[in-house]
Amino acid sequence: MQFTIGAAVYQVAFGLATLGSLAGLNRARRVTDDDTRHGLVGVLLASALWAGSQTFLFSVPDSRLAIAVYLAGLVAGFATVFAWLYFVSAYTGRTYHRNRRLRRLALGTYLLVVGVKVTNPLHHLYFRTAFVDDPFPHLAIQQGLLHWTITGFSYCLAAIGLFLLFELYGSADYDARGLAGLVVLTGVPVVFDVVGYGTDAFVDVIYAPLGVAAFAIGTLYLYQDRFFAVQLASEVDDGVVFLDDDDRVRDFNRRAASYFPGLEGSIGQPVASVPSFADALDDTEGVYEHRRDGETRYYLVSRETFELGRVAIGQLVLVTDVTAVESERRQVERQDDQLEEFAVGIRHELRNSLTVIRGHLANAADALESGDVGTARSSLSTATQSAEHMTGTVDGLATFAQHAQTIADTEPVPFHDVARDARKRADVTDLDVEVDGRGAVVGDPTRLETMLVNAYEFADATDASTVRVTLESDGFVVETDGVPIPETDLDRAFDYGDAVPTAAAGMTLPGVRTLGRVQGFTVDLDPEYDDGVRVRVTDATVTQRAVQEND
Repeated sequence: MQFTIGAAVYQVAFGLATLGSLAGLNRARRVTDDDTRHGLVGVLLASALWAGSQTFLFSVPDSRLAIAVYLAGLVAGFATVFAWLYFVSAYTGRTYHRNRRLRRLALGTYLLVVGVKVTNPLHHLYFRTAFVDDPFPHLAIQQGLLHWTITGFSYCLAAIGLFLLFELYGSADYDARGLAGLVVLTGVPVVFDVVGYGTDAFVDVIYAPLGVAAFAIGTLYLYQDRFFAVQLASEVDDGVVFLDDDDRVRDFNRRAASYFPGLEGSIGQPVASVPSFADALDDTEGVYEHRRDGETRYYLVSRETFELGRVAIGQLVLVTDVTAVESERRQVERQDDQLEEFAVGIRHELRNSLTVIRGHLANAADALESGDVGTARSSLSTATQSAEHMTGTVDGLATFAQHAQTIADTEPVPFHDVARDARKRADVTDLDVEVDGRGAVVGDPTRLETMLVNAYEFADATDASTVRVTLESDGFVVETDGVPIPETDLDRAFDYGDAVPTAAAGMTLPGVRTLGRVQGFTVDLDPEYDDGVRVRVTDATVTQRAVQEND
């Protein structure tokens, strides 16, 4: 056959598809899963034979030999469909490729179609040939009705495999745009087939081998990266991130991106480019605490090296959202700590009250012996009052214990209203309360109000005349102008039973922290405040939306 540039273009195109498929065979043999490997090798081998036959077709001078080569390519081309379905079934974790009935059906279908193809010289229903000189000397193939029927059937079978792949991507929560790109690339040669059949713009041959080869090679090289990642993550509902050996981000699923939005656009970048994710990897506590969108989440992060064959190709990072479990554990732990604090407070109160009661009873006994009835009556009255105080204190601790239980629901609580209502409930004499800030604090209305009641009663017990309550972006501040807490006692201010700074303050300040903790707040004292006592409440969700508040 005479050499022409036009023929060379076609030979180079199909030749590259052949060489690419053959080159991929060695890489495909390294796939560890046997069935997946067999299917992928079958696709590449059949693709190489099909594209190779087309390459040879443009260099065969004899038309009878060219027809034989073309028929061999058709046989190999139809085999790519079944090798593809075998690969997809194995890759997606199905067992269709092992089903004997389906295998017999596939073999029968394949042999039937092959029989139709190889007998074409007898019936000419699949294609007809003619040797032409335009645009260069070559064997022109005019496709018949059976060709287009079987081609449509082949694409329907291939579409089933694509559906299984896209379904796998969906279950693995992965972006399927890369796979969609491969599908489009595979379909482009079909356009050449149609244009070549209806016009003279392209030589009338089958261009599908180019698309099949491109998809097979793309599948192979994506297998190590995206395809392999999707197969591992398909049964995992958690976040999955793949890193290379140099800690660069290779891939991730949507769940991981929802946990760490910084992963978007980080492909190929070092882990350090996503600070929150890097912190999670470096966390040594086992459970990583992450603040996102005003909410605290807890993630269990584990990292393992994975291999393809015997070659380490990267690291798999699994991120599990354990917020519900960890929050429950912390609540139980907090309640255990609080119950222990309550026990300490009760023991302290009982001990002090019993000491007072015994002392006054002894005084009453001595007074009676000496005939001093008035003193005895006064001592007995004081002892009774101490007993009542003890009972009230213990009841108060029991109430706190109830309030310290897990909160089922929270809601935005109008801050100005709850601060004013707490003042009405507080057992104080003359205390001026100033409230600064409009908005709502997300919490439990009863606990939030009782929390402020305790703050006001603490202020009153420390001789404060004014309390200023100020709403801030992440909580609120309570400032009093009463007796400051000595610096040496700051560490004990929230301990039950220590009665800091005065005995009259009792357990009011520890109650503020207890009721704050159960709502997820952090309660601390400001050690630099010298004009009284400043209690700072943080880690609260504050909304500035309009709420119904009453002065």
